[in-house]
Amino acid sequence: MSVVLDTAGVPSADRAEYWHEAVSHTFIPLDVVLLESAPASASITSHRLGALQVSLVQAGPQRVERSAALIARGGEDHLTLALQHRGTARLVQDRRQVELRPGTFAISDAGRPFAKELPDPFVFTAFHWPRSAAGVSEEDLRVLTATAFDAADGTARLVAAYLECLSRSADSTAPHLASWLATTALDLLAVLAHERRGRSVPEAPEVALATLARVKDHILRHLGDPDLSPERIAAAHHVSVRYLHKLFRFEGVTVARWIQRQRLDMCRRDLARPTAGRATVAAVAGRWGFVSASHFSRAFRAAYGVSPREWQARAGASLSPGTVRPPLPVYEPGKAVCPDGYGVAV
Repeated sequence: MSVVLDTAGVPSADRAEYWHEAVSHTFIPLDVVLLESAPASASITSHRLGALQVSLVQAGPQRVERSAALIARGGEDHLTLALQHRGTARLVQDRRQVELRPGTFAISDAGRPFAKELPDPFVFTAFHWPRSAAGVSEEDLRVLTATAFDAADGTARLVAAYLECLSRSADSTAPHLASWLATTALDLLAVLAHERRGRSVPEAPEVALATLARVKDHILRHLGDPDLSPERIAAAHHVSVRYLHKLFRFEGVTVARWIQRQRLDMCRRDLARPTAGRATVAAVAGRWGFVSASHFSRAFRAAYGVSPREWQARAGASLSPGTVRPPLPVYEPGKAVCPDGYGVAV
C-alpha cells in the first residue's frame, strides 16, 4: 500500500510548514529549511518492504539538519540510504563531507548529527531501516555513512541496480516476498561495507543473518535487564551459546561488548534529553542495566572521552534557549549536467 504526501494542494504560504512535518513524519525528526521564496510542490511516496521503508522524494531546493536536540526526540536507531536521481546534494556527517550527483548514493546515520543541502530541484529514493536489521558492525556502519558510492563502480553498481529495481516494484511486491527482498538488500550493503574495509566477505548465509537480526532485536528490548547474558539470550532463541558467539562474529565484537555498546548509547541519549537534568546519572545507568555506577562511569568515559555528568551538562547547555548553530558552508554546485530522467544508474 502506497502512502503519498503531496503539497500540490496546499496553499503556497503553508507549504513550508506542511513539508517540514511530512519529512519528519516519514523519516525522523529533522529541521527542514526551504531555499526558495515561493516553494514549489513537493511529494513523498512511500512503501513498506519488510524492514525497509522505500520512499521516492521529489522537491525543490532545501537544507535538512539533524541536531543533537532532534536526536533526543527519537528516531536515532535508524539509517537512511539516498539514491540520487536528479539534482545535487551535499551531506556532512562525522566531519566528513560528500558531494552527491545523479548516479551516486550515500548513507546517513540518524544516531549522530548530520546536515544535507540540496541546492537544486531534486529527486531521490530513500531507503530507511532500523539499525538492528543492518547485519553489520558499528565499525562497518562508520565506513558506510557519509561516503559517496558511485553506481558505476563494482559492488556499488550491483547495490544500486538492485535497490532501483526493488523500489520500482515496491507497490506490486507480494507481502510474503517483501521481507526476503529487504533482507537481500541489507546483505548487499554488508558486502559493500566489508569490501570498503578491504576484508574478504565472511560466510553470511541468509538464515544466520536473520537469526542475528532477531537476537539483536531481543537484546535491544531487554537492555534494561541487568541479568541479560549470552546464556539467557541463547536459551531464548533455542541456540547454543557457542553458535550465538559465532553469529556475533559478523559484528566484529563479542556478545557482551555489543550489549555494553547499546547500553552506553542509550544512556548517552537519555542524558542528552531536555528532561535528563531531573534524573541522576545512577538512575539513567540503572535504567539500562548497569548495576555499578562506578563501572558505568568508567565505561562511559572510555567510550566518549567525557564523564556522564560532563556529557549531561554539555547537552543541557546546547539545548538552552538562544543557542545558535553555525551556518553550513556555502555550497558551489559542480558543472555536471543533470539528466532529464532517471533509471537504473540512479
